[in-house]
Amino acid sequence: MKQIFSGVQPSGSFTLGNYIGAMKRFVDLQDEGNCLYCIVNLHSLTVPKDPELLRQYTMELAAMYLSIGINPEKSILFIQSQVPQHAELGWLMQCTGYIGELERMTQYKEKSTGKDIVTGGLLTYPALMAADILLYNTTHVPVGEDQKQHLEFTRDMADRFNKKYGETFVIPEPMIQQFGGRIMSLDDPAKKMSKSNPNAGSYIALLDEPKEVEKKIKRAVTDSEGIIRYDKDSKPAVSNLLTIYSACSGESIETLEKRYEGRGYGDFKKDLAEVVINTLTPIQEGFTKWISSPDLIDILKDGAVRAEAIAEKKMATVRKNMGLVTF
Repeated sequence: MKQIFSGVQPSGSFTLGNYIGAMKRFVDLQDEGNCLYCIVNLHSLTVPKDPELLRQYTMELAAMYLSIGINPEKSILFIQSQVPQHAELGWLMQCTGYIGELERMTQYKEKSTGKDIVTGGLLTYPALMAADILLYNTTHVPVGEDQKQHLEFTRDMADRFNKKYGETFVIPEPMIQQFGGRIMSLDDPAKKMSKSNPNAGSYIALLDEPKEVEKKIKRAVTDSEGIIRYDKDSKPAVSNLLTIYSACSGESIETLEKRYEGRGYGDFKKDLAEVVINTLTPIQEGFTKWISSPDLIDILKDGAVRAEAIAEKKMATVRKNMGLVTF
C-alpha cells in the first residue's frame, strides 16, 4: 500500500480553497494507503508567532481535520513537536543539504524579501520538511504546485543520503491534484484564495455563517459575457466558480454547463451558495463538537505514540548508518 504523509501549518486560516485544494483529498486518500497527517507547528516558528495563538491554532487544526472526516482509526493524526525525531532528523538533513540549494527556494526568496529580520529557520525549513516526510518511509506526498520545489529537495536529500550512507530512505513521489488543486480568489481569479487577503470577501472561510457565504458568492466577480461555461483562459472567474460548484456537489463541469445553459449568473450563484453551505454545515457542526471535546487530546496523544514508534525505528537506522554513537 501507499505510505502517505502530509503536513499542514496551524495558521488559523481554513478557507474553502484549503478544503477543496487539499483537505478534502486527505479524506479520500485514507482509502488509498496508510496515511499520516501532521500538524507541523515547528514550521510555524520560522516567523514570529504569539505562543497563545500558536497553541490555539494547533488545536483548531486538529479539530478541523476530524471535522472534515479524518478517521483516527484509519489514519495517524499528530502534532509535529510531540515527536522529537522530527527535530533530530531535521538537523541531520541540514547537514546533508547545501546552502546554495536552500537559498534558491522560491518561498524563502518571497518570504525574506524586504524583511528586517529573517530567521535561520526560514532558510533551513525545507530540511525539516524533508525530515518530516522521510521519517515514515513515505512513498507519496499530496502537494500543491507551490510545494513541488520542496519535495524535489526532499527527493535530492534522500538520494544523496542513500548514496553516502547506504540505502536508508524511500524516495517519495508527489501527488499533485490536477482538478481543484488551486482555488482562486472570489474578487480576483488571478490570485489564489487566501485568508491573508485584506478583502474578507475574497475568500470563504470554512466557519463562515450561511448568510456570509451567500453574500460573498453573490458579490463574486464574473464577466460581461453572461454565459456559464468553463474556460480558464477567457473566463477565469466563472471557471473558478464552476470548479467550486463541481468540487462541492460531486457533479461534473459538463453537467453543470448543461444545467445552466441559457440561465444567468444570478441563478447560478444562488445555487452555488446553497451547495457550499450544505458542504460547510456538517464540517462546522463537527468542529463545534471536536474543539470542546476531551477526546481531541486523547486522539493526538495516541497519534503521537503511533507516529513516534515508526519514526524511532527509522532514526535507529539513520544513527547507525551515520556513525552516531548510541548506547
